[in-house]
Amino acid sequence: MPIPLRADFDAQMVRSSARRSKDGPQARRLLALAAVYEGATRTEAAKIGGVTLQIVRDWVMKFNAQGPEGLIDRKPPGQPSRLNDTHRAALAAIIESGPIPAVHGVVRWRIVDLCQWIFEQFRVVVAKQTLSRELRAMGYRKLSARPRHHAQATGAIEDFKKAFPRAWKRSGAKRASSPAR
Repeated sequence: MPIPLRADFDAQMVRSSARRSKDGPQARRLLALAAVYEGATRTEAAKIGGVTLQIVRDWVMKFNAQGPEGLIDRKPPGQPSRLNDTHRAALAAIIESGPIPAVHGVVRWRIVDLCQWIFEQFRVVVAKQTLSRELRAMGYRKLSARPRHHAQATGAIEDFKKAFPRAWKRSGAKRASSPAR
């Protein structure tokens, strides 16, 4: 015995919802259910929607529970994060403090190094892509400071920079491509 559709809707209301919808898949699902309201079999509704009978049953269940909004595709929840708030706080602290070469064995943090550090500290395996996404969500970017020699004088770079005039002035010389008068 097929699951009956909601009694507070009829074919006309479902078709008008499909017409107002900006979501194509939702409109297709609503039109298939409108055919069921008009007396079509579930097999015919499956042909209209281009799906199987089981999927039409799922649509009926969602429609009965939530109405037309239940037929909109939503982002699936996916896997829960492997890092919790404690891990994130420790990760932020280690990034802000920077690596200690004698202890960590690196002079700057790379994502691979941070993955290794997380495993050593918490025994949690995190992929590079996952950690990159987590760091991005925490507000960090993959930026590297310009390398600087350890013996470089503090003001040496500023001494070699070009000093431009404060205001640019147009040259009094005529361009060769302009017509002479």
